[in-house]
Amino acid sequence: MTQQPRGPVDSSRTPRFAGFATFARLPRLDEVEHADVAVVGVPFDSGVSYRPGARFGPSAVREASRLLRPYNPGLDVSPFETLQVADAGDIACNPFNIGEAVETLQDAAAAFDSRLVTIGGDHTIALPLLRAVAAKHGPVALLHFDAHLDTWDTYFGAEYTHGTPFRRAVEEGILDTEALSHVGIRGPLYGRRDLEEDRRLGFGILTSRDVMRMGVDEVVDALRQRIGDRPLYISVDIDVLDPAHAPGTGTPEAGGLTSRELLEILRGMAGANLVGADVVEVAPAYDHAEITSIAASHVAYDLVSLLALKEKP
Repeated sequence: MTQQPRGPVDSSRTPRFAGFATFARLPRLDEVEHADVAVVGVPFDSGVSYRPGARFGPSAVREASRLLRPYNPGLDVSPFETLQVADAGDIACNPFNIGEAVETLQDAAAAFDSRLVTIGGDHTIALPLLRAVAAKHGPVALLHFDAHLDTWDTYFGAEYTHGTPFRRAVEEGILDTEALSHVGIRGPLYGRRDLEEDRRLGFGILTSRDVMRMGVDEVVDALRQRIGDRPLYISVDIDVLDPAHAPGTGTPEAGGLTSRELLEILRGMAGANLVGADVVEVAPAYDHAEITSIAASHVAYDLVSLLALKEKP
């Protein structure tokens, strides 16, 4: 007989503002026999090129997630009943040595039997997470929500930064170059060559203007056609949202998606072969009234819910 998953703390018995701030008030990983999905934090921001502070993102998102409830009407699923989801705490990485931090995170992610929804931390962490996923599934499709391409080559000679993870991932052969998509790209670039280089790496781009003009349903159709049934990794930089919806991030750009658009596009991925995901670049020092942390907590919740839909009878 399959054991019933252990869900969140009952808010009718323990107020939401009391108790440990695990993600969605779920049990810790050491409190359950196994976890189908582990929510894990990576408090690392040594790869940023502008404003620091995303190292405090995991704790802020967990605190904001106290208000999440167990039924997701947008996807018609109760993810914590369908799957055993647990908070696996944080993976501690060396803040003074990016190369060592990348190796530490890759090893830690590979050691999990659970599928991971990771809360960052800056976008540098996507590379070791993708390495760990690709080791299990082979090259994966990537759906990347961001204001920025993150396919630049180096910054000040550094190969591992929050602006380079997806170039490194293509170079290492861990991404399926027939199924790579950016969504929400906007803002000034260094030059036209940035777009040409990105296209050469295999990425398709749906800008924030495209989302506005096409609408969510057409965007979802285009993404699903590109991704197909390949193993899919979703990476969400919270700066894909307009600063009105996510002020608490390191490199904000005007003209972004609304939180509603982002969540609806994610929900459009229901039934996709999702194998892992992250939400990164939440920097609470710049976050007014926890707007960014709240948005990120809902993104993580919908990512868990998408994984639960894979298992729903």
